[in-house]
Amino acid sequence: MTTRGNGEIIRPERAFELWAEMAVALPRDRAIYLIGNGASASMASHFAADVTKNCGIRAVVFTDAALITALGNDHGFENAFALALNRYALPGDLLVAVSSSGNSPNIVRGCQEAAKMKVKTVTVSGKKPDNAIRSIGDINFYVPADSYSLSESAHSMILHHWIDRLEAANKWTQASASSSG
Repeated sequence: MTTRGNGEIIRPERAFELWAEMAVALPRDRAIYLIGNGASASMASHFAADVTKNCGIRAVVFTDAALITALGNDHGFENAFALALNRYALPGDLLVAVSSSGNSPNIVRGCQEAAKMKVKTVTVSGKKPDNAIRSIGDINFYVPADSYSLSESAHSMILHHWIDRLEAANKWTQASASSSG
């Protein structure tokens, strides 16, 4: 199920379209940030690499052990992503938050910080339909799966489809830019 932050249901195809448009519209000096815990952190890292390598868009993931443990130790793990985003992100950037439960305190606070900073946010979550990050994102992909394995598998497919859409949209954008110059 895909929704906007206000709870309005939108067709999945339209949500993917909007998500790709948000990413392709970023100026070259801007970035996409991806956050997650555990397997979701691995997905964030994987897809940040794909965004940079395949789509030519700057992507940042906060999986550096020194950074995340220093922020967690000094400011509480629940604040680690919020502080990292506060130090790196700029208004108009894009955050992609991946969370199987949608209720991890560090992911929730990261999304809240992004909203305060006017960073556009896309959430990918599962478990309960009323999870916390679904009300924060500009676009929210929710998988009604009770198990982590089903949520994570579906999240991987969602992220892969986004990359496919982003590659196609970005190639079209690059082709039209080179033909107009």
